[in-house]
Amino acid sequence: MSDWNYLDIWRLIAEVQPESPCISHGARTLSWRDFVREVDRWAQRFVADGVKPGDAVALYLYNCPEYLTAFGGALAAGAVPINVNYRYGVDEVTYLIHNADAAAIVAHGTFVDIIASVRERHEDLRNIYIVDDGLGPYPDWAHDSSQLDVAEHLPLPLPSGDNIFMIYTGGTTGMPKGVMWRCDDMFAISNQGGWTKRYDENGTLAGIEEQLRERGPGYRFIPACPLMHGTGLIGALRSLQEGGHTVLLESRHYDPLEFARVIEEQKINCTAIVGDPFARPLLDVAENEGYHFNDLRLVISAGAMFSAAQKERLIAITPDVTIADAFSSSEALGMGTAVTTARSKPETATFRIGANVRVITDDGRDVIPGSGDVGKVMLGGRLPLGYYKDEAKTAATFPTLDGVRYSCPGDMATVGLDGTLTLLGRGSQCINTGGEKVFPEEVEEVLKRHPFVLDAVVVAAPHERFGQQVVASVELTAGASFDEQELRDWVKTQLAHYKAPRHIRVVPSIGRAPNGKMDYARHIREAVEWVPTS
Repeated sequence: MSDWNYLDIWRLIAEVQPESPCISHGARTLSWRDFVREVDRWAQRFVADGVKPGDAVALYLYNCPEYLTAFGGALAAGAVPINVNYRYGVDEVTYLIHNADAAAIVAHGTFVDIIASVRERHEDLRNIYIVDDGLGPYPDWAHDSSQLDVAEHLPLPLPSGDNIFMIYTGGTTGMPKGVMWRCDDMFAISNQGGWTKRYDENGTLAGIEEQLRERGPGYRFIPACPLMHGTGLIGALRSLQEGGHTVLLESRHYDPLEFARVIEEQKINCTAIVGDPFARPLLDVAENEGYHFNDLRLVISAGAMFSAAQKERLIAITPDVTIADAFSSSEALGMGTAVTTARSKPETATFRIGANVRVITDDGRDVIPGSGDVGKVMLGGRLPLGYYKDEAKTAATFPTLDGVRYSCPGDMATVGLDGTLTLLGRGSQCINTGGEKVFPEEVEEVLKRHPFVLDAVVVAAPHERFGQQVVASVELTAGASFDEQELRDWVKTQLAHYKAPRHIRVVPSIGRAPNGKMDYARHIREAVEWVPTS
């Protein structure tokens, strides 16, 4: 079988282990039988309400079981589930709903006022389902998500590996873009080692059933990041495809104390985080409260830098853990991985190169290992179909080279003699100061190694002589004093002097998004105001 779809796999798991827990959210738990039943109820309701194959179903939700059951229900109806950033306001949600041609939206009640405004602007948004969070009563046009049953069981499309879901990604600039993934391709990519089961890509459902019966339920998994972020969603899909138990945090904002408590109480085996922004506060709590996470076996990180110092702290707390630091994006999964255990030395931004990866210079050459040349990282193999309704950006991000189609989101790297990638950052954020190129993430990592710096962001600001200059905003650790020259000198001890920020300011918070991503565009706008140009 080479046409994997999630629905056949989930239904098989529900037959083999119907009473095993599938999703938990606080005191609420869905068994595998419950999960598949809810997926079918969503699908039946979507079809009954006129959602057609190919229509988009938007998920405007905090983490909750309905995120995954409605996601599955959309696939079962032949529709295309899409993520909506729950921090978006009216204009942003309207743009995304219009861009995706969404025919339905599933949302928490807290967003009903925003949806009312979106509904006035987007007439094709025919079906609105509200997940009650105690803020009702709701308008007549909002369907209660707990009332999904239809009078007559309707035929559903046959599940297919060609079913599509979209991950809308905003990046650091520009409007959100819908990255179109086939279920079969995502299944194959996410079917990696480190979990309890690995399925033969060309195998059969009988082979999956054999593993389920031999090995039992999969890992107890917790995504610390939002399901509306690719790291959280893909981790949850991986947990579901191995028959695992996905535990969702109740807090709607990242709460490291809750995270630590649930890992301990639920005996969590695997978690997905977003680098230092999630790891550092978790480890602070663990060290202060005496948590050891004895059952934790696998920590997956993607989306932000995971520093060597924080990896060392994690291993000191739970020596049996394996850390899989993934170099990936919504457009390119599997560009590289840094695997760290108690027996290996942790690294920062250095990855074992993935299969089908090339690093290409601006003039089209493959970077020679050990040369020090910088190139764009390009990934072949299983890739997204492209961006929804954007042929120009699709052609730019998914070029064909030597007859092979690649994904090239813009990440820049060097290649060591041993073939490892050292990630420098996105070319779109590269700073040109007097002809010298500076990658912000490289400087940020050095700043964050300083004992007084909790977080940092580096951007370009205008300069009369050099065109651009390197500037930084830092968030200090509690009680730390600020010495701008000391921080500048600290960078110069580890990087070329021209990479040291000319100006550094202290901010109360760097202000990362819930998914751990940096809003570079905002910091660039602010730099124009606070940085002198000479």
